[in-house]
Amino acid sequence: MQGAQFLSAGQLLLTTLVVKLAVMAALATMLVRYRRFRHILIFERRSWPDRITFVLALGVPLMASVASRLLLNYKAADLTLEGAFLAGLIAGPYAGAIVGAMVGIPPLASGELIALPFAVGCGFAGGGLRELCPKEAIWHFSPFVFTRLHRRAWTMMRTLEVDWQVVLLLAPVALELLRQLLGARWSEHQRLFYLEPGPAWWTWAVILLATVLAVATPIKIWNNARIEHRLQEQEKLLLAAKIEALASQINPHFLFNTLTSISSLIRTKPETARMLIIKLSGLLRRLMRSSDHFVTLREELESIDEYLDIETVRFGPQLEVEKVISRDTLDIIVPSMILQPLVENSIKHGLSRKVGGGRITITTALRDGRALIEVRDDGLGMSEDRLEHPFVGGIGLSNVDERLRTIYGAAGRLRLTSTEGHGTVASVEIPLLTVAERITA
Repeated sequence: MQGAQFLSAGQLLLTTLVVKLAVMAALATMLVRYRRFRHILIFERRSWPDRITFVLALGVPLMASVASRLLLNYKAADLTLEGAFLAGLIAGPYAGAIVGAMVGIPPLASGELIALPFAVGCGFAGGGLRELCPKEAIWHFSPFVFTRLHRRAWTMMRTLEVDWQVVLLLAPVALELLRQLLGARWSEHQRLFYLEPGPAWWTWAVILLATVLAVATPIKIWNNARIEHRLQEQEKLLLAAKIEALASQINPHFLFNTLTSISSLIRTKPETARMLIIKLSGLLRRLMRSSDHFVTLREELESIDEYLDIETVRFGPQLEVEKVISRDTLDIIVPSMILQPLVENSIKHGLSRKVGGGRITITTALRDGRALIEVRDDGLGMSEDRLEHPFVGGIGLSNVDERLRTIYGAAGRLRLTSTEGHGTVASVEIPLLTVAERITA
């Protein structure tokens, strides 16, 4: 290494080991950035294409590292033992053996005849330990295992139960000691590369420590990525469950209100009640057929048409409905059943108590890359006191507001504006999604 003349033998060894750990950490960090590699880490049952991908992703950089040691005498880049053992520990004995063969073949050109069988043996050792060890125990192995090592060793001796963290620590230590033994045995002929310790005892300690850390550090990095993925999946599941709960809350609310209206017409207008039941069954059939929590605005408007058919039968010609729909909004994605509570609120609170006819206007438009949907009525409006807390005390509007905030966060909102005696406007503003980006909860 450059600058060796400025360092003592012990300092040079220590510097080499630190750089060696940095190389392994950098390689592990680089690999985990790739989605395919992360996918391989997440799932324990791996197909052969996944294993081959893992072998190539890890083995090729390790081969290049060994080559840099042979060509440039860059000793810190040689991770033969650690790489082969790590591959076997994560992906199984055959993957470990293949990686061992990949890093063991280049040294044969320089006469290091023991390198190949030793590297393959390290791969099989890691794979064999994987077969014996609980899989989660492997992922719990980290550089911080030393902090409680004395407690673990004492507990293992006292209870006579295997502590796999201790076993995982001792395995690379044993392999490093074997490498030191083999390397020293054939040191004159350089049959196996190894970092030769100095006469001081601490040089042995740092070599063994570096070997363990070079195995534990990638596992820690990769396990953090696995935990992050699991947290993201849990967040998605929680979000889907929350949306499901809010959506299921809407349907019973709508059904209860409609059945109340039908019950009031059974005695006075039985034919009208019968027609309402038929239309209600058709609407419920549509809702039951679709399990999507997101639909196109076109589909949402079709559902609103069926709902308005029911309300038109109830109110007769007194209820007028006008639609001002921009054609370029028909294929945007909206949460299902997002308009029905707004229309129902306009009819129930804005028009039902108004003397004479009433009008509802549904408007859609695109504005600054966002979808704007408005439901306007010319009913009695809301008082200023009521507008201060518009979502308190009712299921429909509060549900819509909660769904928008759950799905879109701060990017989605429901706003109410009203003038007492002149009507109310409910505005939904959401980010723009199209059919190509359609999602389901």
